[in-house]
Amino acid sequence: MAYTTDILDDFESQRRGPTYPDVAVEMGLLVEDRASHFCGDVVRWSAEGVTLQDRNDYVRHFTWKPGGFLIEGKPVTLVRPAIASAATQRITASGSVAGDGRARVAAASRIWVEGKHDAELLEHVWGDDLRELGIVVEPLHGADDLAAAVAAFVPRADRRLGVLLDHLVPGSKETRIAESVRDPNVLITGHPFVDVWAGVRPKVLGLDEWPDVPKGDMPWKEGMCAALGVPFEGFWPRLRNKVNTFADLRPELIGAVERLIDFVAE
Repeated sequence: MAYTTDILDDFESQRRGPTYPDVAVEMGLLVEDRASHFCGDVVRWSAEGVTLQDRNDYVRHFTWKPGGFLIEGKPVTLVRPAIASAATQRITASGSVAGDGRARVAAASRIWVEGKHDAELLEHVWGDDLRELGIVVEPLHGADDLAAAVAAFVPRADRRLGVLLDHLVPGSKETRIAESVRDPNVLITGHPFVDVWAGVRPKVLGLDEWPDVPKGDMPWKEGMCAALGVPFEGFWPRLRNKVNTFADLRPELIGAVERLIDFVAE
């Protein structure tokens, strides 16, 4: 079936609540968190959120959230200030300053991910950085034979390998697979999500959390689309394109990917 409009835009419009004015944070700005009523001055901010310090020097950290703060009693959406960069600079989706735009010859080192969607998301967010470093990302299409694949790759000090695994939590199959690989020139990281889709912050669709999909009823991706009431076909590219910067990803995924990039680029 062909869709003449973006189904995710339709979905968002159905869920969209009231809108609030955007206010760029700045040091010393006095704000109040609407949920906890904690009031303090802005002392720090990052991709994940903003840190407030009250009059008793007590510090609390809050995530960015639409209409989540009060300034002079009025609800606002705090946002990070625009990065003031030179005309010759460009900030990439990963938050780094872009180089000259020329890709290097591919390095011997590699980053492996479990599937096509993982590879697409890394390219979408970190593509500029990876091309500048000459690092190629390759999908494994399953990690069950990871130890054999690593052995065939023959890692060396000048030929490092980074591996990103889904669902890397204590007791999982993926954790047992990771523990089967022991090589100083291989780094395996991962995130706790059952699939990289869940590594995208649900706020990109106006949600607080992704739907809970009971295990075993159906594949997780199909179950999530069914819970959202949207067709499975075509959902991923639309979701991926809702990601504008690394701030639209969960911190567990961001950290895992950036550790791999640092490792293989050494």
